[in-house]
Amino acid sequence: MLGLESDAAVYAGFIPARLTADAPGLLPFVLTPLSSTLVHGGLLHLLFNLVTLTFCGIATERALGARGIVVLYLAGAYAACAAQWAVAPASTAVMIGASGAASAIVGAYALLYGRSRTKDFGPVPAWLLHVLWLLIAWTALNLAVGILSAQAGTPIAAAAHVGGFLAGLILCRPLLLWRWRGA
Repeated sequence: MLGLESDAAVYAGFIPARLTADAPGLLPFVLTPLSSTLVHGGLLHLLFNLVTLTFCGIATERALGARGIVVLYLAGAYAACAAQWAVAPASTAVMIGASGAASAIVGAYALLYGRSRTKDFGPVPAWLLHVLWLLIAWTALNLAVGILSAQAGTPIAAAAHVGGFLAGLILCRPLLLWRWRGA
């Protein structure tokens, strides 16, 4: 391209250490969770996020509505950055891409369209076991991908994916109720 990709990543990406350090940035730190979703590490990265957003986003939007999907995406972006900051607050690694925000939509999609095969386990209701199972499976998958990608020299922000997914699990029901409250 124009050779500006790395500059865009640094200035618009999320850098955890900027919260506590006075590091330079084009945008205020509070906006970088949003701006980082617009910068990607190449065409394949962008394409993967677009496919995920399209596949899960269309079905999830049918249930949550346009406003609900926007709220979910924005909350997912912030939750992803918060999770990445929580595991490495002093990190100067730049986090870019919409994967964390897309993970929030995947989390809501999994709850809306996934079939729960769990039963109550003592005082723990089946729906809670279903949510915990989804979170554990998503975390394990992203941990494995995170380790493999780091070994390959192209690390991904696995914690961001988990944080976004957790936001989707938490917000799905309230957004569903918000959409259908007046119906």
